[in-house]
Amino acid sequence: MVLLGIALLLVLSALGIRRIGSRKAREICALIVTCLASLAVVWAMIAGTGYKTLNLFHLSLRLEGLGKVYIGVAAVLWPLAVLYAIEYMRHEHREGSFFSWYLLTYAAAILLALAGNLMTLYIAYEFLTLCTVPLVWHEKNEESNRAALQYMLFLIGGAALGFVAMMGLEAWGVGDFQSSLAEIAGADGIWFQILCLLGFLGFGVKAAVLPLCHWLPTASVAPTPVTALLHAVAVVNAGVFAVTRFLYYALPPSALQGTWVQTAMLILSASTIVYGAVRAVREQHVKRRLAWSTVSNLSYMLFGLSLLTEQGMTAGLSHMVFHSFMKIILFFCAGTVMVQTGRTQLKQMHGLGREMPLTFLCFTLAGVSLLGVPPLPGFVSKYALVTAAFEQGSALAIIGAVALLIAAVLTAIYIFTVVYPAFFMKLHTEKGENLSGDPGWRMKASLILLSILLILAGVFAGRIMTYLTELAGGVFS
Repeated sequence: MVLLGIALLLVLSALGIRRIGSRKAREICALIVTCLASLAVVWAMIAGTGYKTLNLFHLSLRLEGLGKVYIGVAAVLWPLAVLYAIEYMRHEHREGSFFSWYLLTYAAAILLALAGNLMTLYIAYEFLTLCTVPLVWHEKNEESNRAALQYMLFLIGGAALGFVAMMGLEAWGVGDFQSSLAEIAGADGIWFQILCLLGFLGFGVKAAVLPLCHWLPTASVAPTPVTALLHAVAVVNAGVFAVTRFLYYALPPSALQGTWVQTAMLILSASTIVYGAVRAVREQHVKRRLAWSTVSNLSYMLFGLSLLTEQGMTAGLSHMVFHSFMKIILFFCAGTVMVQTGRTQLKQMHGLGREMPLTFLCFTLAGVSLLGVPPLPGFVSKYALVTAAFEQGSALAIIGAVALLIAAVLTAIYIFTVVYPAFFMKLHTEKGENLSGDPGWRMKASLILLSILLILAGVFAGRIMTYLTELAGGVFS
């Protein structure tokens, strides 16, 4: 299997890159390996003529539709993240360690996408956590020590809940991702339902659902390429991906429809949507504001999945795809401001839009899309979520749709209270402060290319939605 070989190449490159003494050679190596891995992923997605399963002991590796969605997004965004990181990390330290773990994380993401049963999913899920802990801990100061410890405790603790659910559900034959093809006998039992809720919470930790969401803003102490990776590409999408696998592939969705478990999932998701948005409005540190925004938007996806309908699955996955492009741009813009000016607080953004026009134009574009303004892709996924909620028709689904609308208003507040002062308020500088404007060409290129991809995602949103609809239709057929 090509992707298994690529994952091995990434692991070997990660181990070897530390031994490269030249900074330039190390950066070139990281970029080339990442680009080759992404090209191989795209080739495997396009050229694959069928779904071949590789079984090793109790592990199963198989690339199919949902895995393609998850790893396809990562394959597009990872090389641009590395290009951005090359310039960003020149302002940091321990580049060799950083790029080593960055490549290992990509390998873990590929293995997660290939997971063909719950056991493989769990192992890849844990591998991804272990690869990202050193990235959160990169600064190795008191703040990053605390953040890495909290990150590890939340994610490993959450995975333990998922492990309990996985082992307990074996009694009902849940394990391979084929259970949705037939009803599970005894699925109406209380213990079965408790285990299902534990599975949702355990795998949902990476998706930052209440009450397990506070690790995400804390982890924003890591370098910006790491927070962008955590909040837009690998880790949080892994949570949504794992929940989708659990609810729609390991289980038949009908097993939980109308149960108290679905009620709990809808309540938790809708509550997190509003809670994350409120915390984002209150937060004055720009990166942590974006982190709370991620908490809110991840539960947009979980809410769609918790509807347990074909439309809900389509809407939840579409927001996972489009949110990745929007949020990585927003984090990269925030990181650019930090590198160029050292500013992190909301009140320090005043007037910077005129000093850093490209950075704040990209921020505005992604922010407007996150708000849900057509024809940008954020509108498409949010419209799909509200529509799916009304089509499902239950009281909790309607309440969830109202939560989405409330969060949209709050999104406008926490985005435009950054954008408006940046462009229309007076710039204040400290004595001796030197503002150097927009960044170098690598960070500029990343922002420009990501913004173009965001616009193209809006242009081709119909085709993306068609693919996701067909994917969801295959689960319910």
